[in-house]
Amino acid sequence: MERCGWVGDDDLYRAYHDTEWGVPEYDSRALWEKLILDGFQAGLSWITILRKRDAFREAFQGFDPNIIATWGEPEVQRLLANPGIVRHRGKIEATIGNALVWQRIEAEQGFDRYLWEYVDGTPVQNQWARLDEVPAYTEISTAISKDLRKRGFKFCGPTIVYAFMQAVGMVNDHLTTCPCREQVARRGR
Repeated sequence: MERCGWVGDDDLYRAYHDTEWGVPEYDSRALWEKLILDGFQAGLSWITILRKRDAFREAFQGFDPNIIATWGEPEVQRLLANPGIVRHRGKIEATIGNALVWQRIEAEQGFDRYLWEYVDGTPVQNQWARLDEVPAYTEISTAISKDLRKRGFKFCGPTIVYAFMQAVGMVNDHLTTCPCREQVARRGR
């Protein structure tokens, strides 16, 4: 048995794969943080975001969407000057707007319930043997992306949403040869 082929030799990447990636996440705030980080990853490698994740968490005050929703241009300028994060004005401004969308969804039904309803509350257990079988997006990620964008969310295209779904365990895309596959499968609701 060997890890999923995308992991490589980096210890940080291995730890992320082995302990976090694909593990079902049901906390609304944590789900939002992961979706935001996946949006920041667009155009970059995930290892870049992992290496900066602690700095992101500090800069974005623990990714508390209720705090971030109150931010404006002074906070944008502060973040643009922070070398510890990805300094992209569009992504920073989107994060503030996305916090407002999160608040509305959270008040309506809970961000966690909103997302998990797309998979009937249970992780989809895929059976991929090779990396080239894993899709970049699916009908479900496309539907989530479309609805989020309709609500005003940004940096949430179908490919970003599918990567997010993999990360938070809405789909188990550990390869059938990966030792983490069964561990993750047992952790679903």
